[in-house]
Amino acid sequence: VIYTRSAAVSYVAFGAVCTSLSVKVVKRLIKQERPAREEMKRSYGMPSTHSASLGYFAAWTSLACLFLPLHKSLPDHPYTRIIPPLLVLPATFVGVNSRMWLGHHTFNQVMAGVSYGIAFASIWYALWVNHLNVYGPWLEDLADGLLRIAGL
Repeated sequence: VIYTRSAAVSYVAFGAVCTSLSVKVVKRLIKQERPAREEMKRSYGMPSTHSASLGYFAAWTSLACLFLPLHKSLPDHPYTRIIPPLLVLPATFVGVNSRMWLGHHTFNQVMAGVSYGIAFASIWYALWVNHLNVYGPWLEDLADGLLRIAGL
């Protein structure tokens, strides 16, 4: 909120952190090993944390472009809503597949990760648009006031 002056951006970033941390908890519950490799990572493989994070950002970007009002700094043009998902979705596909190509995860592990990220983003988005967005302006005003007091 302080850096971007946007509660929504902070909320999205916090959601990404929550996605990553909660996936790590799930990994410890499932305890499925990674594919066998010469250099083994110490963490479990199911679900893939990278894939969950990529799924989260792809889902949030798509939902925001489809349903949220455009920010006043963005042009009011259909491409503003179309181009971000067209860039994010293929990048997500490549990123998720790289986890398998590099031998860090199995297909099931990356699919579980992407699914987790999409589900988390969907719930996180629903919480924002149905309940939490009403606190956004209050947080932004609070941050502005604190910055004025600090002389920034």
